[in-house]
Amino acid sequence: MASKLRQLQSKACQASQFVTKHGNTYYKQLLEQNKQYIQEPPTVEKCNELSKQLFHTQLASIPGRSESFWKELDYVKQLWKNRHEMKVEDAGIAALFGLECFAWFCAGEIVGRGFTFTGYYP
Repeated sequence: MASKLRQLQSKACQASQFVTKHGNTYYKQLLEQNKQYIQEPPTVEKCNELSKQLFHTQLASIPGRSESFWKELDYVKQLWKNRHEMKVEDAGIAALFGLECFAWFCAGEIVGRGFTFTGYYP
């Protein structure tokens, strides 16, 4: 166990040295590649303006999202009406999707409780 701890410390030290050596270069390169997204001057007022633009842009996208939702719902209704014609593959995909949603729900519940498992354990 102690040898694994030393290996981990050694790797962490190597990673730290690598970041120290190459981090500044990577940072400058990243800023250079994305300079079209940087707002000048970087003031609080500019940040507030961008925040408001993002908020209102998201608000403006609601009708399009709503329309897409209703189209998807109509598609599901049509599938349900014609369920006797549904293939086994389609039913399997739907079942896997439902199972995935349930698993994400369970994972979210566990995370929401602070990664604790509750319940009856004999």
